[in-house]
Amino acid sequence: MFRAQRGGLAAARDREAGFAMSGDGNQGTCHEDGVLVRKAQEKREDFDALYRKYLKKVYTYVFYRVGKAEDAEDITESVFLHALLHLDRYQDRGIPFSAWLLRIAHNLVANWHRDTGRHRSVNLETAEGLKDMSPSPEESAENREEIRRLREAFSSLPDDRQQVLILRYAEGMKHREIGEVMGKSTGAIKVLVHRSLITLHRRLSEKEEEG
Repeated sequence: MFRAQRGGLAAARDREAGFAMSGDGNQGTCHEDGVLVRKAQEKREDFDALYRKYLKKVYTYVFYRVGKAEDAEDITESVFLHALLHLDRYQDRGIPFSAWLLRIAHNLVANWHRDTGRHRSVNLETAEGLKDMSPSPEESAENREEIRRLREAFSSLPDDRQQVLILRYAEGMKHREIGEVMGKSTGAIKVLVHRSLITLHRRLSEKEEEG
């Protein structure tokens, strides 16, 4: 099913959202997710609706975490295969189905890092959407320098702080949903987001002083 839809992954890669500090909100309501999940639990062929609905969101998250399109495609396929095989274990907790999918993705990405022995710091230069952030030739050298400092400051953050900012601002997820993905309480996520933003601001200030 998933190998046959490799074209869908390529399309998701081509349309990948940038790290723009603003999200597009939840894709659909929890009620809609519940209906789709129940249909898929009764008839596995109906899982395709969930696959198409959340393919882009899952792929974008995975790509940010691993940085290579081919690896991101393979892991994304594994996420949906795992979800399909274990769909009966899903429990509706009043949050979008995507939070459960991203929790699976979180675990598979962690396994990927452990197996490859690599720690992925998000390379903002490699994200298609982030290239759109780069100034045009007409823009000033000052703006280009600011963008460079932002990229360097973000990449210097610890892994969990990069992740929480991606989920909050690139994916547009709520604190409770992020908690489901990262295995933390809503309160802990709020604190982590706050501290991550403070750290990012401090790193930016340091780079401005260095400049």
